[in-house]
Amino acid sequence: METNATSPLLKLQGLSASVGDKPILHDIDLAIGAHETHVMMGPNGAGKSTLGHVIMGDPEYSVTSGTVTFDGQDITDLSPDKRSRAGLFLSFQAPVEIPGVPLSSFLRATVEGREGFNMKGKEFRKHVRELAKSLDFDPAYLDRELGVGFSGGEKKKLEMLQLLLLKPKLAILDETDSGLDVDALGVVSRGIQEYRKTCDGTLIIITHNTRILEHVDVDRVHVMVKGHLVHEDDAALIADIDAHGFERFEQAATPKADA
Repeated sequence: METNATSPLLKLQGLSASVGDKPILHDIDLAIGAHETHVMMGPNGAGKSTLGHVIMGDPEYSVTSGTVTFDGQDITDLSPDKRSRAGLFLSFQAPVEIPGVPLSSFLRATVEGREGFNMKGKEFRKHVRELAKSLDFDPAYLDRELGVGFSGGEKKKLEMLQLLLLKPKLAILDETDSGLDVDALGVVSRGIQEYRKTCDGTLIIITHNTRILEHVDVDRVHVMVKGHLVHEDDAALIADIDAHGFERFEQAATPKADA
C-alpha cells in the first residue's frame, strides 16, 4: 500500500495500554511522517520503551483504547510478525540470546518470504558479510549461536545489522545507546546514518541520554512522563534537556499524571 503524501506513516490516536490491570500508557496522540526522525525522551520509567513495544504489538501489553495506524492500515489488532512484515522494526533494550540457533540461520529466516528478498544462498551470505564488515562486526559471529556469549556492544551491532538487512519503513530503536562504550556507540551511529541514507527510512529513537543524538538529524522531540506525552518541540529541545534535565516536565505533568 502506498503511503499518502499528506498522511503520516505512523499515527497513534487516543492510545492507552495496560499490563494486566495496571494502566501504563494514557491517551497517546502521535503522528510521524515518512522519512522523519523522531526522538522519544523522558526519565526512567516514563513509558518510552512501553510505547515502542505497544506499537510493535508486544502481547505483554493490552491496548485498552485508541488505535495504531501504520502506512494507512489500522494495525491495532495485528500480531507482531505481521507488523514486522508490514515494515515495522523494534530493537530491544536487552537483546535476547537463543542457544542452538545459528545467527546466519536466524537472519535467513527473518527475510524468508519478504518482498524484495530473492537472493540465493551464496549471494545472501555475501551480502550479510558485507553489512557485518561495514559495522565492524566480525563475520565469524555469523556462525555462532544467536546472541550467546556476545558482549553488549556486539548485540547492538547485530541489531544494526538486522536493521540494514531488513530495511524497514519505520525503525524503533529502544535505548540502543544503553551501556555502550565510545567505539560501539560510534558503530551504532554509523548504522543509523547508513539506514537513513540507503533506505530513507523513518526513525523513532527512544532514549534518556543525548549522546547518540549528536550525529543524527532530528525532526521532532517528544517528552514522556508517567505514561503521558507531555511536550513536543524541534531538535533544539535536546540541548535544553541535556542542560536542564526533565524536572520541569515532571513538575508540569504531575497534576495530569496523577489524575
